[in-house]
Amino acid sequence: MATTSIDIYDEIEALKAEQDATILAHYYQDGEIQELADFTGDSLKLARVATTVDTGTIVFCGVHFMAETAKILNPGKRVLLPDPLAGCSLADSCPAPLLARRQEALRAAGRTFQTVTYINSTASVKALSDWIVTSGNAEEIIRRVPEDCEILFAPDRHLGSYLQEVTGRPMILWEGSCMVHEVFSVNDLLKLKRRKPEARTIAHPECPANIREHADFIGGTEAMIRFVDRFDAPTEFLVATEANMLWQLQHAVPRHAYLPVPGITCACNNCPHMARNTLEKLRDCLKNGSPEIAWRPDFDRAGEVLRRSLLG
Repeated sequence: MATTSIDIYDEIEALKAEQDATILAHYYQDGEIQELADFTGDSLKLARVATTVDTGTIVFCGVHFMAETAKILNPGKRVLLPDPLAGCSLADSCPAPLLARRQEALRAAGRTFQTVTYINSTASVKALSDWIVTSGNAEEIIRRVPEDCEILFAPDRHLGSYLQEVTGRPMILWEGSCMVHEVFSVNDLLKLKRRKPEARTIAHPECPANIREHADFIGGTEAMIRFVDRFDAPTEFLVATEANMLWQLQHAVPRHAYLPVPGITCACNNCPHMARNTLEKLRDCLKNGSPEIAWRPDFDRAGEVLRRSLLG
């Protein structure tokens, strides 16, 4: 007899108790995983939640940099990631040696700057940074950077350009982008808006400017939930972010209808890295106690920056 989702759910619940584990799941995970997680959230919320977990094990259903961050903030806990190949196109776009060379070149040119890095980055890159931001706290952090310092913002050029718009601070932008948010089709968005003239468009700041300029609201995933909850009457929302966010929106604020903005392939934009985590891999990592995030020397410096940026 084939194993059903209910059977796997039961196995995971039993293993979670046996392994003294807490499951964290990002909003871009499949709805089945979000449903059984102890906590769901965006990067900022989950980083903060990870510091309050009282179990000995954290299973992070997300991508590698998120599990790395949970380990950095909780050195004494075992942190498991269901699939170690769940990476991130943004993190891949900014290798630490290239960032270090860019910083050296700016210093050699006599420029005074601080490096502000999006959390979608490796621990090695975080260790080279002055600040770490998420879409939820980026504007606040940018305003903390002294006015006499330039800002080197890495790795997401779209989030960086959005922050330039809202804060008025010019930045030196790294040329990285999220593979999911990069490919939204502005033509399909405009077609949807013509078909649904009463709908409101919400977009993640990782989207390119040509998508953001047609949005009624721009914000990270937690901010999206707060925004749609302001509307008492049932409303249609066109959502420009990773498609699994629609499950969380429907779960959190079910009175509304949510429609995905298509990508250039006319398909919903799912992150292939997030999709690597499955119920079966979640069960197996609990059963085997691996893959586990191992401590590395650069975690110490990365931890200093993360705590100042996210927990301070």
